[in-house]
Amino acid sequence: MGASEKSARPRIAGQRILSGIQPSGIQHLGNYFGAVRQFIALQEGNRAAYFMADLHSLTSIRDAKTRRELTRAVALDFLALGVDPKRSILYRQSDFPEVTELAWILTTVTPMGLLQRAVSYKDKLAQGLSPDHGLFAYPVLQAADILIWRADCVPVGQDQKQHLEMTRDIAVKFNLTYGEVLKLPEPYILDDTAVVPGVDGKKMSKTAGNGIEMFAAEKVLRRQVMGIVTDSKGVDAPKDPDDSTIYKLYALFANPEERAALADAFRKGGLGYGDAKKALLEKVQAYFAPAREKRRELEARPDVVEDILRDGVARARAETAELMNDVRRAAGVGAPKGK
Repeated sequence: MGASEKSARPRIAGQRILSGIQPSGIQHLGNYFGAVRQFIALQEGNRAAYFMADLHSLTSIRDAKTRRELTRAVALDFLALGVDPKRSILYRQSDFPEVTELAWILTTVTPMGLLQRAVSYKDKLAQGLSPDHGLFAYPVLQAADILIWRADCVPVGQDQKQHLEMTRDIAVKFNLTYGEVLKLPEPYILDDTAVVPGVDGKKMSKTAGNGIEMFAAEKVLRRQVMGIVTDSKGVDAPKDPDDSTIYKLYALFANPEERAALADAFRKGGLGYGDAKKALLEKVQAYFAPAREKRRELEARPDVVEDILRDGVARARAETAELMNDVRRAAGVGAPKGK
């Protein structure tokens, strides 16, 4: 592991943590360094639950087979990279019907104006997604994902902070209507230094299609790394490492001495981009080698993965049963239970 691994250490302990990944595409280095690596670190000393948000993907993926494949791929990624089902709860969102029940209850108290202000809704419309109700009401389902756990904090990137603010607003609206039932979660802002550039130099994202996939086949991974866009400077020309996508990616894996050595080689000249890309490729391959092997083993044992997810959702339903009983009692729905 590179020295940058230190930045992934959690700064909190004794908290209930909840986060999920939408299976809308193949996971890449940006997903790992920007989120998953930190999810894994947050297992230490906290009560964590992570899920594959396949219901959310209904707003962007219309092919059932593709959705199932991508959902399974995210589960394999989680497990291979270090999510430990003995310490954390891992589940598939669509296996958890209480979430959609809570989402409907929350929908009935969510102001239209709140949803209309969602930046993500406007962004997705700009990307060409259909303006359907699912896309519009997406923040309510997301709120249900979080609030059902009475989560203390939710790991989010700075650009996702509005999602959590909306969740808090929805919880406040429910509590004003029916009494103090829902807990207001706090954001856990993920490490801002982990913004990962894609092969085109822009932020790596599934939407942009500029990712480097850590679990891609060797030939594909090589093609992605060697395809990083560079300027036209020759081998002998000095180069600025701070302007280099290759260097920025290399720095995520390297220790301080290795980073300094590559930066020095860039500035002196004599190092071609092709050789720098090969050095980066070696780092990526070495870093993810154990996870790649574990993922191959899990992929060959689909029943084991499904058993983990079945156990995870059973634990999730058991741990959130009290909250749902409180919500139903407060809202006056379902058979009365308890006081």
